[in-house]
Amino acid sequence: MLPDADDLPDVLLDLAVPHEEINELVALRRTVTRDPGARRLLEEGVEELLRDLGETGRTPDLAELLASAPPALHAAFAVYVFVAALPHTLAHHRERGIPAEISRRTLADLGRQIAVHRRRHGRAGVQSPRWLAHHFRGELYQLGRLQFERARLGQHTAPVIATAGLDAVPGTPCLNLHIPDFHGPLTPSACDSSLALAREFFALHFPEEHTDAVLCHSWLLDPQLKRYLPARSNVVRFQERFRIAREDTEPADTEPVQFVFGDPDLPVARLPRRTSVERAVGDHLRAGGHWYIGHGWFPLREFPLRGE
Repeated sequence: MLPDADDLPDVLLDLAVPHEEINELVALRRTVTRDPGARRLLEEGVEELLRDLGETGRTPDLAELLASAPPALHAAFAVYVFVAALPHTLAHHRERGIPAEISRRTLADLGRQIAVHRRRHGRAGVQSPRWLAHHFRGELYQLGRLQFERARLGQHTAPVIATAGLDAVPGTPCLNLHIPDFHGPLTPSACDSSLALAREFFALHFPEEHTDAVLCHSWLLDPQLKRYLPARSNVVRFQERFRIAREDTEPADTEPVQFVFGDPDLPVARLPRRTSVERAVGDHLRAGGHWYIGHGWFPLREFPLRGE
């Protein structure tokens, strides 16, 4: 199920795994292939990950399985599950007519999550296997600067969107928008390009889903950021794309600390102040404030197709 030791480095590099991780992951491969228990876990993990491949709304239960991996593998075992699943994911993409370049950039999120894990824990591993399951199940795609996840409207968001005149009931297909790290500034032009790509991509490759509503659930949509950032900042201009879907009242202070500084457990008093966003996040918390997840949406049809 796994590539042999000679081929594995190229596969990992194609998935944007950092070069400094390659030797260790190739060496650890022996533990997976020579340990009957690890091989069985690998097969079970791939089966669980790929069950109902392409369907939305199902989150594979990988946590307990990954925790059962041999101690020598630590959190790296998830890497081998995704690598073993890769041929099936790529075959699914080809069946949908998805270009190889989009597949490559989408699945390169594995390398991003390995880099995040190394930054936070100092060893090889995957920061969020649950998150990457969406990529390898054909639910999420990187289209330019942004990522778009095939999803369904819920009980709370559907009525809000319906009042704006869209055909929206619980279960209606929609897109969840995500902002990946390590991908440069969140400029308006980059976002416009991504949204144009998304409108074209999903109409072409998933025409049966008739997707129009785009939703985003992120601390970047907390309106309090406007107190700290210039009106023409990328973050504020990103916020202005959205209409409010609902408001959260439960603080989510670790979210911005995690995504801005790399570790949700950093002491607030020592958070750096190097950029305007770092100053906003840290100064607000040090003043006794809280951050909240914002929930926004807009119609995808507002963004023209390329060439229109």
